[in-house]
Amino acid sequence: MRLQAKVAVVTGAGRGIGRTAAERFAREGARVVLAEIDATRGGEVERAIRDRGGQAQFVQADVSRREDVQAVFAAAKKAFGGVDVLYNNAAIFLGDDDAPVTALREDVWERIVAVNLRGLFLCCKYGIPLIVERGGGSVINTASSAGVIGIPGCDAYTATKGATIALTRSMAVEYGPKKVRVNCIAPAGVDTQMLRESSLDNPEFDEAHFFERAPLKRYGSPEEIAQVALFLASDESSYLNGAIIRADGGITIAPIS
Repeated sequence: MRLQAKVAVVTGAGRGIGRTAAERFAREGARVVLAEIDATRGGEVERAIRDRGGQAQFVQADVSRREDVQAVFAAAKKAFGGVDVLYNNAAIFLGDDDAPVTALREDVWERIVAVNLRGLFLCCKYGIPLIVERGGGSVINTASSAGVIGIPGCDAYTATKGATIALTRSMAVEYGPKKVRVNCIAPAGVDTQMLRESSLDNPEFDEAHFFERAPLKRYGSPEEIAQVALFLASDESSYLNGAIIRADGGITIAPIS
C-alpha cells in the first residue's frame, strides 16, 4: 500500500498508460480521480477500480479547457479533500496530420499544443495549489523520447514534449521549496492503442527495423511505465525533483543508423 491515504489525479485515465497507472495507484491505496475525455472509457475504469474495492471518481474532461480542468480539481477537493499526486498523462499524437513545420497545418499545431502543453499548464495551475495545501506531494509529467532526441515528421508533438521537459525543470525549482516534487517520465515505444493507431497499423511501418537499435530490442508495456509513475508518486522518490526518467529501453542513447 505504497500510496495509502493519498489522493491522485490521473489525466487521460481511460486507456493505455493512464488506465494502467490509475488502477495500480488504486491497488496501492490511493483514492483516484480519473480525468478522461471519453465518458464510456472513464466510467469503465471507475467501475473496474470500485469493483476491486478501490476508491475512484470519474470526471469527464478535455484538459485543454479551463472549465473542465477546474471541475476535475473541484471534484478531487469535494470527494477526497484535496490532491497529493498529479499525473499529467493525457496527450495526443495525430499521426499523419503532424508533419515538419513547413508542411504542418496551423489547426493541427494548435490542437496538439492545446492538449499536450496547454493541458499540462492548466492541470498544474489548478492542481499544484491543492498539493501545497496538503503539505506537498508529487507532480508527474509525461514527455517522450521525442522531447529528448530529434524525431522527424512530427514537429508539433515533438515541440510539446520538449516543452514538457523544460517546464518540468522550471516547476521543480519553483515549487520544490513548497515540498512539491515535479518529475517527468519520457517513454518511447510503449505498446498502447495510441501507438498502434499512430504507427503499428501503418503498413509502411517496420517494427523490427524501428527498434533494432534499441538495446532492449522490444516495446515497453503500460505496466512498466505505470511502475515508474508509482515510484514517483510514492514517498520512495522523496529526493527526486526535476528528474527526467527515460523509460525507453535505451533507444535515446543508441546510435542512430
